[in-house]
Amino acid sequence: MTPMDGFSAEELFTKKNGFTYNDFIILPGFIDFAPDEVSLESRLTRNIMLKSPLVSSPMDTVTEHKMAIGLALLGGIGIVHYNNTIDEQVAQIRKVKRFENGFITEPIVLSPENTIADIDAIKEKYGFSGIPITVDGKLNSKLVGIVTNRDTDFETDRMKKLSEVMTKELLTAGKGLSLSEANQILKQSKKGKLPIVDGKGCLIAFMCRNDLVKNREYPLASKDSRKQLMVGAAISTKEESIDRLDALVEAGVNVVVIDSAQGNSVYQIEMIRYIKKKYPEIEVMGGNVVTQEQCENLIKAGADSLRIGMGPGSICTTQMTMSVGRAQATAIYKTAKFAKGQSVPVIADGGISTIGHISKALSIGASAVMMGSMFAGTQEAPGEYFYENGIRLKKYRGMASVEAMEAGGSKRYFAEEAKIKVAQGVSGAVVDKGSLFDYVPYLIQGLKHSFQDMGTKDITALHGRLYSGDLRFELRSPSAQLEGGVHDMYSYKEPKYM
Repeated sequence: MTPMDGFSAEELFTKKNGFTYNDFIILPGFIDFAPDEVSLESRLTRNIMLKSPLVSSPMDTVTEHKMAIGLALLGGIGIVHYNNTIDEQVAQIRKVKRFENGFITEPIVLSPENTIADIDAIKEKYGFSGIPITVDGKLNSKLVGIVTNRDTDFETDRMKKLSEVMTKELLTAGKGLSLSEANQILKQSKKGKLPIVDGKGCLIAFMCRNDLVKNREYPLASKDSRKQLMVGAAISTKEESIDRLDALVEAGVNVVVIDSAQGNSVYQIEMIRYIKKKYPEIEVMGGNVVTQEQCENLIKAGADSLRIGMGPGSICTTQMTMSVGRAQATAIYKTAKFAKGQSVPVIADGGISTIGHISKALSIGASAVMMGSMFAGTQEAPGEYFYENGIRLKKYRGMASVEAMEAGGSKRYFAEEAKIKVAQGVSGAVVDKGSLFDYVPYLIQGLKHSFQDMGTKDITALHGRLYSGDLRFELRSPSAQLEGGVHDMYSYKEPKYM
Protein backbone atom coordinates (compact mmCIF):
# COMPACT_ATOMS: atom_id res chain seq x y z
CA MET A 1 0.00 0.00 0.00
CA THR A 2 1.35 3.41 -0.99
CA PRO A 3 1.97 5.57 2.11
CA MET A 4 -0.09 8.76 2.33
CA ASP A 5 1.69 12.08 2.58
CA GLY A 6 0.52 14.86 4.83
CA PHE A 7 -2.23 14.68 7.42
CA SER A 8 -5.96 14.20 7.50
CA ALA A 9 -8.02 17.19 8.62
CA GLU A 10 -8.80 15.39 11.85
CA GLU A 11 -5.09 15.00 12.60
CA LEU A 12 -4.43 18.61 11.67
CA PHE A 13 -7.19 20.26 13.64
CA THR A 14 -6.82 18.23 16.84
CA LYS A 15 -3.51 19.95 17.59
CA LYS A 16 -3.35 22.48 20.41
CA ASN A 17 -3.05 25.52 18.18
CA GLY A 18 -5.84 27.14 16.21
CA PHE A 19 -5.17 27.54 12.48
CA THR A 20 -6.34 29.90 9.81
CA TYR A 21 -6.21 29.68 6.02
CA ASN A 22 -2.58 30.63 5.51
CA ASP A 23 -1.37 28.10 8.09
CA PHE A 24 -2.01 25.04 5.93
CA ILE A 25 -2.07 23.87 2.34
CA ILE A 26 -3.99 21.12 0.52
CA LEU A 27 -1.93 18.38 -1.08
CA PRO A 28 -2.67 17.67 -4.77
CA GLY A 29 -4.83 14.80 -6.02
CA PHE A 30 -5.12 12.91 -9.31
CA ILE A 31 -6.41 14.78 -12.39
CA ASP A 32 -8.65 12.91 -14.84
CA PHE A 33 -11.11 15.70 -15.75
CA ALA A 34 -11.13 19.24 -17.13
CA PRO A 35 -11.88 22.32 -14.99
CA ASP A 36 -15.19 22.88 -16.80
CA GLU A 37 -16.39 19.49 -15.55
CA VAL A 38 -16.29 20.77 -11.96
CA SER A 39 -19.64 21.53 -10.31
CA LEU A 40 -19.67 24.09 -7.49
CA GLU A 41 -23.30 23.47 -6.54
CA SER A 42 -23.77 23.46 -2.80
CA ARG A 43 -26.25 24.06 -0.01
CA LEU A 44 -26.80 27.46 1.54
CA THR A 45 -29.33 26.06 4.03
CA ARG A 46 -31.11 22.76 4.56
CA ASN A 47 -33.39 23.46 1.59
CA ILE A 48 -31.70 26.11 -0.57
CA MET A 49 -29.15 25.08 -3.19
CA LEU A 50 -26.76 27.47 -4.93
CA LYS A 51 -24.93 26.84 -8.20
CA SER A 52 -22.06 29.00 -6.96
CA PRO A 53 -21.04 28.88 -3.26
CA LEU A 54 -20.67 32.66 -2.96
CA VAL A 55 -22.62 34.83 -0.51
CA SER A 56 -22.23 38.56 0.08
CA SER A 57 -22.09 39.83 3.63
CA PRO A 58 -24.96 41.90 5.10
CA MET A 59 -22.85 45.04 5.42
CA ASP A 60 -23.97 48.52 4.43
CA THR A 61 -20.94 48.99 2.17
CA VAL A 62 -21.41 45.58 0.52
CA THR A 63 -24.96 44.40 -0.08
CA GLU A 64 -27.98 46.23 -1.37
CA HIS A 65 -30.16 45.33 -4.38
CA LYS A 66 -27.52 45.71 -7.10
CA MET A 67 -25.13 43.33 -5.35
CA ALA A 68 -27.94 40.88 -4.58
CA ILE A 69 -29.19 40.91 -8.18
CA GLY A 70 -25.73 40.43 -9.62
CA LEU A 71 -24.79 37.56 -7.31
CA ALA A 72 -28.12 35.79 -7.81
CA LEU A 73 -27.74 35.98 -11.60
CA LEU A 74 -24.27 34.46 -11.24
CA GLY A 75 -25.41 31.57 -9.04
CA GLY A 76 -24.78 32.96 -5.56
CA ILE A 77 -26.90 35.04 -3.22
CA GLY A 78 -26.76 38.43 -1.53
CA ILE A 79 -27.82 39.18 2.04
CA VAL A 80 -29.19 42.73 2.32
CA HIS A 81 -28.03 44.61 5.45
CA TYR A 82 -30.37 46.10 8.06
CA ASN A 83 -28.55 49.37 8.79
CA ASN A 84 -31.68 51.10 7.51
CA THR A 85 -35.38 51.47 8.17
CA ILE A 86 -37.78 48.58 7.63
CA ASP A 87 -39.22 50.27 4.55
CA GLU A 88 -35.76 50.83 3.08
CA GLN A 89 -34.70 47.23 3.54
CA VAL A 90 -37.98 45.94 2.14
CA ALA A 91 -37.59 48.20 -0.89
CA GLN A 92 -34.18 46.61 -1.54
CA ILE A 93 -35.66 43.10 -1.35
CA ARG A 94 -38.52 44.00 -3.69
CA LYS A 95 -36.10 45.38 -6.27
CA VAL A 96 -34.37 42.01 -6.35
CA LYS A 97 -37.61 40.03 -6.56
CA ARG A 98 -39.02 42.29 -9.29
CA PHE A 99 -35.86 42.18 -11.37
CA GLU A 100 -36.56 38.73 -12.74
CA ASN A 101 -39.92 40.00 -13.93
CA GLY A 102 -37.99 41.81 -16.65
CA PHE A 103 -39.41 45.25 -15.83
CA ILE A 104 -37.19 48.09 -14.62
CA THR A 105 -39.48 49.70 -12.09
CA GLU A 106 -37.17 52.60 -11.22
CA PRO A 107 -35.49 53.56 -14.51
CA ILE A 108 -33.19 56.55 -14.80
CA VAL A 109 -35.22 59.32 -16.45
CA LEU A 110 -34.17 62.63 -18.01
CA SER A 111 -36.04 65.66 -19.33
CA PRO A 112 -35.91 67.29 -22.79
CA GLU A 113 -33.79 70.06 -21.22
CA ASN A 114 -30.99 67.66 -20.31
CA THR A 115 -28.07 67.33 -22.71
CA ILE A 116 -26.23 64.56 -24.52
CA ALA A 117 -23.44 65.12 -21.99
CA ASP A 118 -25.85 63.91 -19.30
CA ILE A 119 -26.38 60.71 -21.32
CA ASP A 120 -22.59 60.31 -21.55
CA ALA A 121 -22.26 60.62 -17.76
CA ILE A 122 -24.94 57.96 -17.19
CA LYS A 123 -23.26 55.62 -19.67
CA GLU A 124 -19.89 56.04 -17.97
CA LYS A 125 -21.33 55.44 -14.50
CA TYR A 126 -23.89 52.70 -15.17
CA GLY A 127 -22.85 51.20 -18.51
CA PHE A 128 -26.07 51.88 -20.45
CA SER A 129 -27.47 54.78 -22.44
CA GLY A 130 -31.09 54.01 -23.39
CA ILE A 131 -32.95 56.65 -21.39
CA PRO A 132 -36.69 57.47 -21.39
CA ILE A 133 -37.52 61.18 -21.50
CA THR A 134 -40.46 62.68 -19.59
CA VAL A 135 -41.67 66.27 -19.45
CA ASP A 136 -39.97 66.98 -16.13
CA GLY A 137 -37.34 64.23 -16.01
CA LYS A 138 -39.19 62.20 -13.38
CA LEU A 139 -40.89 58.83 -13.24
CA ASN A 140 -44.71 58.89 -13.33
CA SER A 141 -44.64 61.92 -15.64
CA LYS A 142 -45.74 62.26 -19.27
CA LEU A 143 -43.48 60.26 -21.59
CA VAL A 144 -42.30 62.41 -24.51
CA GLY A 145 -39.39 60.51 -26.02
CA ILE A 146 -36.47 58.12 -25.69
CA VAL A 147 -32.75 58.51 -26.35
CA THR A 148 -30.51 55.61 -27.41
CA ASN A 149 -27.02 55.30 -28.88
CA ARG A 150 -28.34 55.72 -32.41
CA ASP A 151 -29.61 59.17 -31.47
CA THR A 152 -26.32 60.43 -30.03
CA ASP A 153 -23.37 58.49 -31.47
CA PHE A 154 -22.63 60.89 -34.34
CA GLU A 155 -23.47 64.14 -32.58
CA THR A 156 -20.36 66.26 -32.08
CA ASP A 157 -22.04 68.85 -29.85
CA ARG A 158 -22.46 66.99 -26.55
CA MET A 159 -24.19 70.02 -25.01
CA LYS A 160 -27.09 69.73 -27.42
CA LYS A 161 -30.44 69.33 -25.65
CA LEU A 162 -32.18 65.97 -25.73
CA SER A 163 -35.28 67.60 -27.15
CA GLU A 164 -33.32 68.03 -30.39
CA VAL A 165 -32.16 64.41 -30.73
CA MET A 166 -34.69 62.20 -28.93
CA THR A 167 -36.94 59.78 -30.77
CA LYS A 168 -40.53 60.97 -30.37
CA GLU A 169 -42.45 58.26 -32.23
CA LEU A 170 -42.54 55.60 -29.58
CA LEU A 171 -43.72 52.05 -29.19
CA THR A 172 -45.19 51.73 -25.71
CA ALA A 173 -47.13 49.16 -23.71
CA GLY A 174 -49.88 49.69 -21.18
CA LYS A 175 -49.82 49.12 -17.46
CA GLY A 176 -50.75 45.62 -16.33
CA LEU A 177 -49.36 43.51 -19.17
CA SER A 178 -47.53 40.31 -18.29
CA LEU A 179 -43.85 39.58 -18.86
CA SER A 180 -44.64 37.19 -21.71
CA GLU A 181 -46.84 39.79 -23.39
CA ALA A 182 -44.12 42.43 -23.10
CA ASN A 183 -41.56 39.98 -24.47
CA GLN A 184 -43.79 39.27 -27.44
CA ILE A 185 -44.14 42.98 -28.22
CA LEU A 186 -40.36 43.39 -28.23
CA LYS A 187 -39.86 40.35 -30.43
CA GLN A 188 -42.42 41.44 -33.00
CA SER A 189 -41.33 45.08 -33.07
CA LYS A 190 -37.59 44.29 -33.13
CA LYS A 191 -37.12 47.26 -30.81
CA GLY A 192 -34.54 47.33 -28.05
CA LYS A 193 -36.56 49.29 -25.47
CA LEU A 194 -40.19 49.25 -24.38
CA PRO A 195 -41.56 52.03 -22.12
CA ILE A 196 -44.53 51.00 -19.96
CA VAL A 197 -47.12 53.77 -19.48
CA ASP A 198 -50.36 54.23 -17.59
CA GLY A 199 -53.68 55.39 -19.04
CA LYS A 200 -52.50 59.01 -19.09
CA GLY A 201 -49.31 58.25 -20.97
CA CYS A 202 -47.11 58.64 -17.90
CA LEU A 203 -44.01 56.46 -17.62
CA ILE A 204 -44.28 53.84 -14.89
CA ALA A 205 -41.64 51.25 -15.94
CA PHE A 206 -39.17 50.33 -18.65
CA MET A 207 -38.10 47.12 -20.37
CA CYS A 208 -34.98 46.24 -22.37
CA ARG A 209 -34.38 43.56 -24.98
CA ASN A 210 -31.44 42.35 -22.87
CA ASP A 211 -33.93 40.90 -20.41
CA LEU A 212 -35.17 38.50 -23.10
CA VAL A 213 -31.82 36.69 -23.17
CA LYS A 214 -31.30 36.75 -19.42
CA ASN A 215 -31.97 33.05 -18.91
CA ARG A 216 -29.59 32.16 -21.71
CA GLU A 217 -26.85 34.45 -20.38
CA TYR A 218 -27.18 33.39 -16.73
CA PRO A 219 -27.90 29.65 -16.62
CA LEU A 220 -26.64 29.41 -13.02
CA ALA A 221 -29.08 32.03 -11.68
CA SER A 222 -30.39 31.39 -8.17
CA LYS A 223 -34.18 31.31 -8.47
CA ASP A 224 -37.01 30.27 -6.22
CA SER A 225 -40.11 28.25 -7.07
CA ARG A 226 -41.73 31.40 -8.52
CA LYS A 227 -38.79 31.83 -10.94
CA GLN A 228 -37.72 34.99 -9.12
CA LEU A 229 -34.15 35.71 -8.07
CA MET A 230 -33.38 34.55 -4.55
CA VAL A 231 -32.29 37.03 -1.91
CA GLY A 232 -31.60 37.04 1.81
CA ALA A 233 -31.98 39.72 4.47
CA ALA A 234 -30.35 40.30 7.83
CA ILE A 235 -32.25 41.08 11.00
CA SER A 236 -31.18 41.56 14.59
CA THR A 237 -32.54 39.98 17.75
CA LYS A 238 -34.07 43.28 18.85
CA GLU A 239 -37.84 43.70 19.24
CA GLU A 240 -38.10 45.87 16.10
CA SER A 241 -37.03 42.83 14.10
CA ILE A 242 -40.46 41.25 14.62
CA ASP A 243 -42.06 43.94 12.45
CA ARG A 244 -39.07 43.86 10.10
CA LEU A 245 -39.44 40.10 9.68
CA ASP A 246 -43.14 40.36 8.79
CA ALA A 247 -42.41 42.98 6.14
CA LEU A 248 -39.50 41.01 4.68
CA VAL A 249 -41.54 37.83 4.40
CA GLU A 250 -44.32 39.73 2.66
CA ALA A 251 -41.72 41.13 0.23
CA GLY A 252 -40.66 37.58 -0.68
CA VAL A 253 -37.32 37.12 1.12
CA ASN A 254 -35.94 33.56 0.80
CA VAL A 255 -33.58 33.35 3.77
CA VAL A 256 -33.31 35.39 6.95
CA VAL A 257 -29.88 35.82 8.52
CA ILE A 258 -29.86 36.64 12.22
CA ASP A 259 -26.93 39.01 12.36
CA SER A 260 -25.16 38.79 15.71
CA ALA A 261 -21.44 38.98 16.38
CA GLN A 262 -21.84 36.30 19.05
CA GLY A 263 -24.80 34.14 18.16
CA ASN A 264 -24.95 31.84 21.16
CA SER A 265 -27.48 33.85 23.13
CA VAL A 266 -30.94 33.40 24.55
CA TYR A 267 -32.04 36.31 22.33
CA GLN A 268 -31.07 34.55 19.12
CA ILE A 269 -32.43 31.18 20.23
CA GLU A 270 -35.80 32.80 20.97
CA MET A 271 -35.75 34.63 17.62
CA ILE A 272 -35.02 31.43 15.68
CA ARG A 273 -37.84 29.61 17.44
CA TYR A 274 -40.21 32.49 16.76
CA ILE A 275 -39.38 32.59 13.05
CA LYS A 276 -39.65 28.83 12.54
CA LYS A 277 -42.98 28.74 14.34
CA LYS A 278 -44.55 31.67 12.52
CA TYR A 279 -42.91 31.19 9.12
CA PRO A 280 -41.80 27.54 8.84
CA GLU A 281 -41.22 27.98 5.10
CA ILE A 282 -38.55 30.65 5.65
CA GLU A 283 -34.98 29.39 5.92
CA VAL A 284 -33.03 30.80 8.88
CA MET A 285 -29.27 31.21 9.08
CA GLY A 286 -28.02 31.48 12.65
CA GLY A 287 -24.73 32.82 13.92
CA ASN A 288 -22.11 33.89 14.23
CA VAL A 289 -20.64 30.89 16.00
CA VAL A 290 -17.24 29.17 16.21
CA THR A 291 -17.67 26.24 18.63
CA GLN A 292 -19.61 22.98 18.58
CA GLU A 293 -21.53 23.95 21.72
CA GLN A 294 -22.73 27.15 20.05
CA CYS A 295 -23.77 25.15 16.98
CA GLU A 296 -25.76 22.70 19.05
CA ASN A 297 -27.81 25.43 20.74
CA LEU A 298 -28.77 27.14 17.45
CA ILE A 299 -29.48 23.88 15.62
CA LYS A 300 -31.76 22.75 18.44
CA ALA A 301 -33.59 26.05 18.16
CA GLY A 302 -34.26 25.34 14.46
CA ALA A 303 -31.46 27.03 12.49
CA ASP A 304 -31.28 25.81 8.86
CA SER A 305 -27.64 26.83 8.43
CA LEU A 306 -24.89 28.40 10.49
CA ARG A 307 -22.62 31.36 9.86
CA ILE A 308 -19.10 30.67 11.09
CA GLY A 309 -16.58 33.29 12.13
CA MET A 310 -15.84 35.59 15.03
CA GLY A 311 -13.21 38.21 14.34
CA PRO A 312 -11.41 37.06 11.15
CA GLY A 313 -12.71 39.79 8.81
CA SER A 314 -10.26 42.30 7.35
CA ILE A 315 -11.99 45.23 9.05
CA CYS A 316 -12.91 43.37 12.27
CA THR A 317 -10.99 43.87 15.53
CA THR A 318 -13.12 41.65 17.80
CA GLN A 319 -10.35 39.15 18.60
CA MET A 320 -7.90 41.93 19.42
CA THR A 321 -10.37 44.12 21.33
CA MET A 322 -12.44 41.48 23.13
CA SER A 323 -9.97 38.56 23.24
CA VAL A 324 -12.83 36.28 22.25
CA GLY A 325 -13.17 34.30 19.05
CA ARG A 326 -11.36 31.50 17.28
CA ALA A 327 -8.90 30.97 14.44
CA GLN A 328 -11.11 30.71 11.35
CA ALA A 329 -9.95 27.44 9.77
CA THR A 330 -10.20 25.57 13.06
CA ALA A 331 -13.63 27.10 13.68
CA ILE A 332 -14.88 25.96 10.27
CA TYR A 333 -13.61 22.40 10.58
CA LYS A 334 -14.94 21.86 14.10
CA THR A 335 -18.37 23.38 13.49
CA ALA A 336 -18.83 21.77 10.06
CA LYS A 337 -18.01 18.34 11.42
CA PHE A 338 -20.58 18.75 14.19
CA ALA A 339 -23.30 20.31 12.03
CA LYS A 340 -22.86 17.62 9.36
CA GLY A 341 -24.44 15.12 11.72
CA GLN A 342 -27.54 17.32 11.85
CA SER A 343 -27.58 17.89 8.07
CA VAL A 344 -27.01 21.60 8.62
CA PRO A 345 -24.56 23.38 6.27
CA VAL A 346 -22.08 25.92 7.59
CA ILE A 347 -21.11 29.15 5.83
CA ALA A 348 -17.54 30.42 6.29
CA ASP A 349 -17.76 34.13 7.09
CA GLY A 350 -14.66 36.31 7.14
CA GLY A 351 -10.94 36.15 6.52
CA ILE A 352 -11.15 35.41 2.80
CA SER A 353 -8.97 37.48 0.50
CA THR A 354 -8.03 35.06 -2.31
CA ILE A 355 -9.48 32.25 -4.42
CA GLY A 356 -7.24 29.90 -2.43
CA HIS A 357 -8.95 30.90 0.80
CA ILE A 358 -12.33 30.04 -0.73
CA SER A 359 -11.00 26.61 -1.75
CA LYS A 360 -9.59 26.00 1.70
CA ALA A 361 -12.85 26.97 3.42
CA LEU A 362 -14.78 24.52 1.23
CA SER A 363 -12.14 21.81 1.70
CA ILE A 364 -12.51 21.83 5.50
CA GLY A 365 -16.28 21.54 5.53
CA ALA A 366 -17.90 24.85 4.58
CA SER A 367 -20.75 24.62 2.07
CA ALA A 368 -20.37 28.24 0.95
CA VAL A 369 -18.36 31.35 1.78
CA MET A 370 -19.64 34.74 2.87
CA MET A 371 -17.45 37.65 1.80
CA GLY A 372 -17.33 41.36 2.49
CA SER A 373 -14.06 42.93 1.33
CA MET A 374 -13.88 40.67 -1.73
CA PHE A 375 -17.10 42.24 -3.06
CA ALA A 376 -16.86 45.72 -1.54
CA GLY A 377 -14.88 47.30 -4.36
CA THR A 378 -17.16 46.21 -7.19
CA GLN A 379 -19.46 48.49 -9.15
CA GLU A 380 -22.48 46.76 -7.64
CA ALA A 381 -21.49 47.52 -4.03
CA PRO A 382 -23.19 50.56 -2.42
CA GLY A 383 -21.36 53.86 -2.47
CA GLU A 384 -19.45 56.04 -4.90
CA TYR A 385 -15.89 55.68 -6.10
CA PHE A 386 -13.28 58.21 -5.03
CA TYR A 387 -9.58 58.70 -5.66
CA GLU A 388 -6.76 58.65 -3.16
CA ASN A 389 -3.16 59.01 -4.33
CA GLY A 390 -4.35 58.27 -7.85
CA ILE A 391 -6.02 54.97 -6.88
CA ARG A 392 -9.74 54.43 -7.49
CA LEU A 393 -11.37 53.28 -4.26
CA LYS A 394 -14.68 52.57 -2.55
CA LYS A 395 -15.50 52.97 1.12
CA TYR A 396 -15.61 49.76 3.17
CA ARG A 397 -16.42 49.68 6.87
CA GLY A 398 -16.97 47.09 9.55
CA MET A 399 -20.42 46.97 11.05
CA ALA A 400 -18.74 47.38 14.44
CA SER A 401 -16.86 50.50 13.40
CA VAL A 402 -17.91 53.65 15.22
CA GLU A 403 -19.25 55.05 11.94
CA ALA A 404 -21.45 52.03 11.23
CA MET A 405 -22.67 51.67 14.82
CA GLU A 406 -23.82 55.27 14.82
CA ALA A 407 -25.88 54.41 11.73
CA GLY A 408 -27.49 51.40 13.43
CA GLY A 409 -24.94 48.60 13.23
CA SER A 410 -24.67 48.33 17.01
CA LYS A 411 -27.78 46.13 16.95
CA ARG A 412 -25.62 43.11 16.12
CA TYR A 413 -23.35 43.81 19.11
CA PHE A 414 -26.08 44.26 21.75
CA ALA A 415 -24.82 47.85 22.09
CA GLU A 416 -27.69 49.89 20.69
CA GLU A 417 -28.52 51.54 24.01
CA ALA A 418 -25.00 51.62 25.37
CA LYS A 419 -23.83 55.09 26.45
CA ILE A 420 -20.26 54.20 25.52
CA LYS A 421 -19.82 52.31 22.25
CA VAL A 422 -16.70 50.16 21.98
CA ALA A 423 -15.60 49.69 18.38
CA GLN A 424 -14.86 46.16 17.18
CA GLY A 425 -14.08 47.22 13.62
CA VAL A 426 -12.68 49.98 11.48
CA SER A 427 -13.62 52.08 8.46
CA GLY A 428 -11.43 52.15 5.37
CA ALA A 429 -11.39 51.71 1.63
CA VAL A 430 -10.82 48.97 -0.94
CA VAL A 431 -9.53 49.10 -4.49
CA ASP A 432 -11.95 49.17 -7.43
CA LYS A 433 -12.58 45.63 -8.73
CA GLY A 434 -14.80 46.59 -11.66
CA SER A 435 -18.06 44.84 -12.39
CA LEU A 436 -19.29 41.82 -10.48
CA PHE A 437 -20.10 40.28 -13.87
CA ASP A 438 -16.39 40.15 -14.70
CA TYR A 439 -15.13 39.44 -11.19
CA VAL A 440 -17.34 36.52 -10.12
CA PRO A 441 -16.74 34.43 -13.29
CA TYR A 442 -13.02 34.87 -12.60
CA LEU A 443 -13.48 33.59 -9.02
CA ILE A 444 -15.56 30.65 -10.22
CA GLN A 445 -13.06 29.64 -12.90
CA GLY A 446 -10.23 29.88 -10.38
CA LEU A 447 -12.17 27.64 -7.99
CA LYS A 448 -12.69 25.08 -10.73
CA HIS A 449 -8.95 24.95 -11.40
CA SER A 450 -8.32 24.55 -7.67
CA PHE A 451 -10.77 21.63 -7.52
CA GLN A 452 -9.00 20.06 -10.48
CA ASP A 453 -5.66 20.32 -8.67
CA MET A 454 -7.27 18.69 -5.63
CA GLY A 455 -8.56 15.91 -7.90
CA THR A 456 -12.20 16.45 -6.93
CA LYS A 457 -15.14 17.27 -9.23
CA ASP A 458 -17.64 18.72 -6.77
CA ILE A 459 -18.16 19.94 -3.23
CA THR A 460 -20.04 16.83 -2.08
CA ALA A 461 -17.14 14.61 -3.18
CA LEU A 462 -14.68 17.05 -1.58
CA HIS A 463 -16.45 16.74 1.77
CA GLY A 464 -16.55 12.98 1.36
CA ARG A 465 -12.77 12.88 0.95
CA LEU A 466 -12.41 15.31 3.87
CA TYR A 467 -14.20 13.07 6.35
CA SER A 468 -12.77 9.81 5.01
CA GLY A 469 -9.24 11.14 5.48
CA ASP A 470 -8.36 10.86 1.77
CA LEU A 471 -8.01 14.63 1.44
CA ARG A 472 -4.58 15.46 2.79
CA PHE A 473 -3.18 18.62 4.31
CA GLU A 474 0.10 19.98 5.53
CA LEU A 475 1.03 22.79 7.89
CA ARG A 476 3.09 25.66 6.48
CA SER A 477 5.96 27.35 8.25
CA PRO A 478 6.34 31.13 7.89
CA SER A 479 9.09 30.43 5.33
CA ALA A 480 6.78 28.11 3.39
CA GLN A 481 4.09 30.80 3.35
CA LEU A 482 6.63 33.32 2.05
CA GLU A 483 7.80 30.85 -0.59
CA GLY A 484 4.19 30.28 -1.72
CA GLY A 485 3.77 33.90 -2.78
CA VAL A 486 5.62 36.23 -5.09
CA HIS A 487 9.20 36.69 -3.86
CA ASP A 488 12.75 37.55 -4.92
CA MET A 489 11.55 39.96 -7.61
CA TYR A 490 12.94 43.44 -8.20
CA SER A 491 9.53 44.46 -9.55
CA TYR A 492 6.44 42.80 -10.96
CA LYS A 493 2.94 43.64 -12.12
CA GLU A 494 0.12 42.21 -10.07
CA PRO A 495 -2.81 40.65 -11.97
CA LYS A 496 -6.08 42.58 -11.88
CA TYR A 497 -7.51 40.10 -9.38
CA MET A 498 -5.26 38.39 -6.85
